[in-house]
Amino acid sequence: MTANQTMPRLGKLMTHLRLVLRMGRATGVDVVAAHREGRLSHEDWAEMVQSCRACDWAGTCPEWLDEHERVCDAPETCPNRARLAELAARKERDE
Repeated sequence: MTANQTMPRLGKLMTHLRLVLRMGRATGVDVVAAHREGRLSHEDWAEMVQSCRACDWAGTCPEWLDEHERVCDAPETCPNRARLAELAARKERDE
């Protein structure tokens, strides 16, 4: 990295871990259970949190979650939308 380049600013780890968990609940995905049951690897979970940390929309996410307790899908702006949908589908197939 050159002196003129800057590192992207990442949000606080625990804040974004909580946002991932809340978005999971809103979309019907228990992220902790998905990990415990082997549907979500530790690496994939960490990647979800990192994606959230780098998301430009994350500042608006808490208010959106406050207004949307249950939804079919995460908003299109969510970098974890596809992964959450995949986890929900996998859980449905397994049941």
